[in-house]
Amino acid sequence: MTAGTEFSNGLWVVDEKRLLAAIDLVIPVHNEEKDLEASVRHLDGYLRTLPYASTITIADNASTDGTWEIAERLATEITRVRAIHLDEKGRGRALRAAWSTSRAEVVGYMDVDLSTDLRALPPLLAPLLSGHSDVAIGSRLARGSRIERGPKRDLLSKGYNLLLRGLLSAEFSDAQCGFKAVRRDVAEKLLPLVDDDSWFFDTELLVLASEAGLRIHEVPVDWVDDPDSRVDIVKTVREDLAGLRRLLFGLVSGRIDLSGVRPPGPVRSPSLAAQVIRFGCVGVMSTLAYLLLYVLLRTAVGAQAANLIALLVTAVGNTAANRRLTFGIIARQGAVKHHVAGLAAFGVGLTLTSGSLALLHLAAPTPARAVEIVVLVAANAAATLIRFIALRWVMSPRGRAGCR
Repeated sequence: MTAGTEFSNGLWVVDEKRLLAAIDLVIPVHNEEKDLEASVRHLDGYLRTLPYASTITIADNASTDGTWEIAERLATEITRVRAIHLDEKGRGRALRAAWSTSRAEVVGYMDVDLSTDLRALPPLLAPLLSGHSDVAIGSRLARGSRIERGPKRDLLSKGYNLLLRGLLSAEFSDAQCGFKAVRRDVAEKLLPLVDDDSWFFDTELLVLASEAGLRIHEVPVDWVDDPDSRVDIVKTVREDLAGLRRLLFGLVSGRIDLSGVRPPGPVRSPSLAAQVIRFGCVGVMSTLAYLLLYVLLRTAVGAQAANLIALLVTAVGNTAANRRLTFGIIARQGAVKHHVAGLAAFGVGLTLTSGSLALLHLAAPTPARAVEIVVLVAANAAATLIRFIALRWVMSPRGRAGCR
């Protein structure tokens, strides 16, 4: 260890005095002796052109090559650089340690290969420094982005983010881009709720921020894939799916308490009479859309398949419409739980409609199309009542308070 290095709270930290800055940008590294110095010096040169004080934190997680020695030397040679060393591997663990020991107003990170063009840094930081937003992310999938990467990784990335949108109702477009920042006061509230210490850390942080109703600012980026990336894609996909399952269960069950993260403000809801009227209007439109889809698909895929597809499509739209129109919920908070309740109601509706169709076809193997529609409307009416009760319970102020 070089002079100025000390052991604090389980971390080897070089030059603790550099924690006081407006911005603290972390570069998490593991065995990156080849690229580390050039990247840090390039970033340092760029930061000299910006109008605020900033720190570069090299967060070495369990490197076995010369990475830590290089990090120590850079921390003594460059004024704005500090370095910390962890004995355990994990990008999320490195970010948690670096952000937790920082006193900067805004903390962020970027990959050591600097795949993201640094010209995206000012628009990433500006809404956080102004207090307009809570989290800011670089997005390779936002309109205006320019990216260079192979088709396999591009397909995996788009598929993963599409899964997040469908499963967790995520409104951000790119969970995995290594170019993010967050206000430190927000990070202090979110970090204790994030369980993952590896690659899923980013996704978990963003989903929790989104579910809590925090403002997430997206910046389109110019991004070039690192051909020397050593990420184990199969292992990462497996860990991400396990993380999604754990996160979904935590949000739905209420195990993850977001009450300390949500921005202040009263939770209001329209009166019961207004809810019934609005829910009825949404229900009529959903039923018409369902019947139209059913009729269009009936000949091509059969009665049961047409019922499944039509019911699923309209169920998602129905939940989204009822959030905003029936229960007056505009904020993002609680969206995951609301959509899960909607899908549970979809399961009940599917059981009722499919069962009704099965009984009808058992009694009359070739019933008239009009009779099918009458039976489906009746079954849907019963399912609609159950949907209203379920959605009102989770979307009412009391139900939303129970999610906290």
